[in-house]
Amino acid sequence: MEAMYKMGIEIHYVGVIMLMGVVGFNIVMLALSKHIIRYSKRMRVVMPISGSLIAMLILTGAIMMAAKHLHFTLPNIAMIVVGIVMIILEAKRYKTLKRRTDITQEGAFAEYKKKAFRFLGIEMAMLVLISVWMLA
Repeated sequence: MEAMYKMGIEIHYVGVIMLMGVVGFNIVMLALSKHIIRYSKRMRVVMPISGSLIAMLILTGAIMMAAKHLHFTLPNIAMIVVGIVMIILEAKRYKTLKRRTDITQEGAFAEYKKKAFRFLGIEMAMLVLISVWMLA
């Protein structure tokens, strides 16, 4: 049982690092993008990866909580909140690109970039803060 728990924790850590990498890649991709149509095509590829990683982290976290007999501690509650907030931010970012950004309007992509940078910055900050807290 202890070996399974250690392996689950390691998978969870690797998932967090991969998610940080994907969020960082999203930030770089957004910064380097000049055309909204090309960016939205790339988003269709990257978005499922990001969502899958968030889902994997929630699943491994739930399994590890079950292995600990479902003790809700402050760090566990904080990680649950971070997971839910990340799902909401990713959905808002994609929804803003898909429904609220009119590609025919001048400056629409620049306006989207401001919002997307804010969402991605919040996501990265949450990941870094919760990771530092868990490792301290």
